[in-house]
Amino acid sequence: MDLISIFGIIIGISAILLGQVLEGGHVSSLLQVTAFLIVIGGTVGAVMLQSTVPQFTAGLKLLGWVFSPPELDEKRVIRDVIHWSQIARKNGLLALEDNVGGVKDPFTKKGLQMLVDGAEPDILRAALDLEITAYENQKKQAAKIWEAAGGYAPTIGIIGAVLGLIHVMENLSDPSKLGSGIAVAFVATVYGVGSANLFFLPVANKLKTLIAAQVVAKDMMVEGLISICNGENPRIIESKLQGFIAR
Repeated sequence: MDLISIFGIIIGISAILLGQVLEGGHVSSLLQVTAFLIVIGGTVGAVMLQSTVPQFTAGLKLLGWVFSPPELDEKRVIRDVIHWSQIARKNGLLALEDNVGGVKDPFTKKGLQMLVDGAEPDILRAALDLEITAYENQKKQAAKIWEAAGGYAPTIGIIGAVLGLIHVMENLSDPSKLGSGIAVAFVATVYGVGSANLFFLPVANKLKTLIAAQVVAKDMMVEGLISICNGENPRIIESKLQGFIAR
């Protein structure tokens, strides 16, 4: 569980609500179902229009990464690579056959199997780099739905504000209806700008960071497998891979 994401949302929303209270306002005045439907419904519709079904569904699934990121243990990658390099250096690449079945990650398993099958370093790197590129593009396209939502929400909020003002203008002769129209107008703007800057855009940026970390881990594995294929010394391989996680 990524606590910083949870605390970030809580702190951001709480600060706005607290500010509303300190200014003498009421939290209930920010709760407008009409404004919510206009902004969130309009934003979702716009994002769906620009997306394919696989991209949209993949983007929704990625939301889980923000609060529960995929496991990423770079030091374990180094340990596994060094272990395999020691086996290969002592008994040859074919001796790694017994280790393939115990690998859970499909990408790593594919690379290790190609290594055992005697793939040349250039072929091995080309195949794995191609898979990394495809993986990165697919994940980034999925993450873009949140970035797009962050772009559409403020504009949809303005539309909600205009609709509220139209309602006000239509009921100038009835003062009892003016308050609700003005409330929808301003709250819709708050929802649009707030959802974009407190949720949609931060989610998109967090996903980009997580995707980049996944790509780095895969690059580490590729470099390690290529080094094993080239018969490099395990200590040299370890030193090389440590460069990926230098802080």
